[in-house]
Amino acid sequence: MGIAVSPQIHPQVADFIEKPRKMLINGNWVSAASGKTFPTYNPATGEVLAQVAEGDREDIEQAVKAARKAFDHGPWRKMTASERGRLIWKLADLLEAHTEEFGYIESLDNGKPLGIAKAADVPLAADLFRYMAGWATKIEGNTIPISVPYTPGAKYLAYTLREPVGVVGQIIPWNFPLLMAAWKLGPALATGCTVVLKPAEQTPLSALRLGELIMEAGFPEGVVNIVPGYGETAGAALAAHPDVDKVAFTGSTEVGKLIVHAAAGNLKKVSLELGGKSPNVVFKDADLDAAIPGSASAIFFNHGQCCCAGSRLYVEKSIYDRVVEGVAEQARKIRLGSGLDPETQMGPLVSKEQLDRVCGYLEAGFSEGAKAITGGHQSGNKGYFVEPTVLVNTQENMKVVKEEIFGPVVAAMPFSDPEEILPRANDSTYGLAAAVWTRDINKAHRVAEQLRAGTVWINCYNIFDAALPFGGYKQSGWGREMGHDVLNLYTQTKAVCANLAA
Repeated sequence: MGIAVSPQIHPQVADFIEKPRKMLINGNWVSAASGKTFPTYNPATGEVLAQVAEGDREDIEQAVKAARKAFDHGPWRKMTASERGRLIWKLADLLEAHTEEFGYIESLDNGKPLGIAKAADVPLAADLFRYMAGWATKIEGNTIPISVPYTPGAKYLAYTLREPVGVVGQIIPWNFPLLMAAWKLGPALATGCTVVLKPAEQTPLSALRLGELIMEAGFPEGVVNIVPGYGETAGAALAAHPDVDKVAFTGSTEVGKLIVHAAAGNLKKVSLELGGKSPNVVFKDADLDAAIPGSASAIFFNHGQCCCAGSRLYVEKSIYDRVVEGVAEQARKIRLGSGLDPETQMGPLVSKEQLDRVCGYLEAGFSEGAKAITGGHQSGNKGYFVEPTVLVNTQENMKVVKEEIFGPVVAAMPFSDPEEILPRANDSTYGLAAAVWTRDINKAHRVAEQLRAGTVWINCYNIFDAALPFGGYKQSGWGREMGHDVLNLYTQTKAVCANLAA
């Protein structure tokens, strides 16, 4: 497991990060009202990458005002659904044309390998915009035959309208900065909403560059406003703002609960995509040539910084040693390094705070009796690297099994009876995702039906598509991202009833 070196930065990206980045409000790039900026760091080195305008309550106020005007009175409201769809499609084309540039931005700001950012994050974001562009013209109401017993002989025409919910505040996380921006913006724009987007303070750069493409695509001013800043200030102000009709949040369950409280003032609509502690179940009849690398990918993809990461590995006892050693061998082969190095397979964690969090969980696990058969420590003394880690001797009552670590750490546990696995797998406050590995298709579907999770993968993991809804049970959230289900989060239904005899 080596540490790779960092090559030169892409020249267009170097130019982008050289100047302090401003915020997008009402179609203009402006400094923070306070004049403050904050640093965003390169997690591979711990050094300052760029300076970004620090949004605060006053900036949120101006952004919401712009979004409100664009929704209530601007050209956005008068555009046809077809025109909206064409703009969203154009944004996808522009994003795709700048794949290389966005790959570098994501790698520098988040730490993920450049190749993965270019092959997954950017194409998935462009595909999401195209998928949602198609929905813009397909949001329909219904006609409803009604019979009113207390008005005999009367005839009514009753129908429903699906209307945009209004001004939406969107708060996105740092683990997939560009992709999460697309997941939020795509459906909001397709349904005719206007947006104030607050990117994570750790990774604001791709959202700001996307804002430039939004303006280049021709979106009217005020339709999309992007205000970087800290959660305690800009995020809190956005969630509580009385002129915001809905807030959409992706992040930790702890912060999600704060969002709910902040939204209570005007009872704005809330959707939440929160944490997870997803069970990955390997039965003895599984194809181990697929299940072992699949289980490794389930936890080590994106450095384990996935809310749906397969962080609880349950393996049937007769194959437990083989599977766990196989996953550990996969972990030992992973090359750590700067995301810009083509040899890198896993970059750093996103921040010093996240490094301390993951290392703290490792210490807690060891103190409770867990053992690392590979990894278990910080790697190097520069940047925020943690070794891919496989923990054994773990029990359900340990912190490393119960709580979300959000790092490359998997807790492996054996099971003897297939009947015992469901209550153990479901014994969590979370319910975001799960996976089942077996050649028995009947067993696979029976288990999938009984797992309390919003997504269940069978003989695969981390398969996402713009058409496939994603979200959680229990404390993993409210609502679904992607697919046609997401349209429910950004529309409201109006019933219209006309007396035809009048």
